[in-house]
Amino acid sequence: MHTAKSKKSVPTKSNYEPTAKERSALEALARGQLRARVEVSKDGSPPKLGPSHEDTAVGYALLAQALGTNDLAFVYGLLHQLANAGSTGTDINEAGVNFMLSVINGVGPKDQVEAMLAAQMAAVHMATMTFARRLAGVENIVQQDSAARAFNKLAGTFATQMEALKRYRTGGEQKMTVQHVTVSEGGQAIVGNVTQTPRDHASGKPAALTDARTEPMPILRERPKGSPPAQRRSKK
Repeated sequence: MHTAKSKKSVPTKSNYEPTAKERSALEALARGQLRARVEVSKDGSPPKLGPSHEDTAVGYALLAQALGTNDLAFVYGLLHQLANAGSTGTDINEAGVNFMLSVINGVGPKDQVEAMLAAQMAAVHMATMTFARRLAGVENIVQQDSAARAFNKLAGTFATQMEALKRYRTGGEQKMTVQHVTVSEGGQAIVGNVTQTPRDHASGKPAALTDARTEPMPILRERPKGSPPAQRRSKK
């Protein structure tokens, strides 16, 4: 009589007592297991991809939440695309699809656009690591150059995708943060865009710069006509 093996092995308990930091890590890992996951059902042909949850409706709700949408048509379509991108051949790589889904969960998409971009980032990352493996096993210079070019392009694409996600989330706005400003006594600080007036620009004379650490020079007033020049006092 053969007993059915469980799909996931259950670790055996030990007498080890985890530390407070380790208990915190275990709790965080347990919370992470509540995120959306998928599994492959091979009862029929072809194999089907669906939510890994006891209740199918709840499983799809978790998937929709993870993908930043409330449209199940989008969930079905993106899961199918993830299965194609994360699998080779006709068999669906369950671990590969769940890894890509975990990447999307980590990005935390707020809408379908962010979910699609996160899915592309996951696909590019997987392709990047594929060429990293090929680069480690090259046998000649030609293979090395080919794998290195592909690896560099994919790594650059991933960085560009991150910038695109950042710009999309901020609406394309650029923020300026002033961390430290020092203003001397009697001075004024200007934060923002500083433009030069046409009058200053036309004169061609550079603006006078003063150093707050030096004493200001005295103002020389014009001497009236016919008045004797000022005489310096001699020191005795």
